Amino acid sequence: MFYISLFVFGVDRIIPRDSADDSWTRDFKLYIPVLDKEAWLENKSLLEEMLSFLSGDSWEVEFRGRELNDRETKFKNSIEDGKTNIEFNKVCMLSGGLDSFIGAIDLLDNGSENDTLFVSHYGGGKGVKEYQDILREKLIDRYGLTERNFYSFYASAKNGVEDTTRTRSFMFFSHAVVLASSVNQPVKLVIPENGLISLNVPLTSSRLGSSSTRTTHPFYLSLFQRLLWNLKIRVNIWNPYQFKTKGEMIRECSRIDFLQKNIANTMSCSHPDLGRYTGESEACHCGYCLPCVIRRSAIKSAGIQDETRYRDLDFTSLDTAKMNYSSYMLGLSKFDSKRAFLDIQKSGPLTQDLDKFTDLYIRGMKELIAFLED
Repeated sequence: MFYISLFVFGVDRIIPRDSADDSWTRDFKLYIPVLDKEAWLENKSLLEEMLSFLSGDSWEVEFRGRELNDRETKFKNSIEDGKTNIEFNKVCMLSGGLDSFIGAIDLLDNGSENDTLFVSHYGGGKGVKEYQDILREKLIDRYGLTERNFYSFYASAKNGVEDTTRTRSFMFFSHAVVLASSVNQPVKLVIPENGLISLNVPLTSSRLGSSSTRTTHPFYLSLFQRLLWNLKIRVNIWNPYQFKTKGEMIRECSRIDFLQKNIANTMSCSHPDLGRYTGESEACHCGYCLPCVIRRSAIKSAGIQDETRYRDLDFTSLDTAKMNYSSYMLGLSKFDSKRAFLDIQKSGPLTQDLDKFTDLYIRGMKELIAFLED
């Protein structure tokens, strides 16, 4: 699975969307060597459905059999001999973002410091690893952890030119699955993500379908979970904040004082190193992309001081910022709580908890409205 996720992430980055007939939807056919060909053939259609939903492209995968190489055999033997010396039953994704930091705090405050691994990924550029490193040190100091609680992985595509990278979460989560497969017990994969961004309901018609990222959408996670179970990988996916807004996550954080002191050490921006084009040497929140706006509205809703530095506080610096603000306001003007149960299904099917998702969406939109109108 891990190798497949790297194949997928690689081609997603290397093949630009503007090379497609409609400048968006690409047609991929991959030929991938796997250790258990029969198992993957049985799950071929499920994998293709999951990838197609995740990235909005057309995916076809052909498998061929292979054997372990000498290096892989060595590691496999060491795991089977019990020499890994890793004992855990939870893996928590630590992206460096505000949600993942809250997730780590809440887990550790509930006594999970001895049974949880935190997994991070970075792929070059500024604005990711620096924040992950800072948060790791803060968590180590606060909770008495060691470096053994943290794993950080580098993976990037050479000559990767496509920035949408819709398949990154498959690759990111597969790092955690690799670690989880090294212990002989079921493992919980904790994905801390606020429910509003998880649903990622498009604010305007220009963001319909795969134009909105689906990296933690409930339907995608359900497909991923089914794939794990079918492959007999004992990993259970859990997003503890599926029905919470980002503002609610902040307000209900078990260590709000610790969170507030370090909120500026978290990175939520979708393009933190954009300032390099204007001579900036350090990563910074832009202030106007949707993740930044949801972050700012959540912090305002929670009523705490925001010490974060934003490049643009009032959407006036660049044409992109002005256009984003206009599109947000247009989307908010069309928001209708009576139609919310339909709107939440625009970015993907929801097969259960429709009432909970509807209420979550309305509360999240109210946070956005209060911030943007102010």
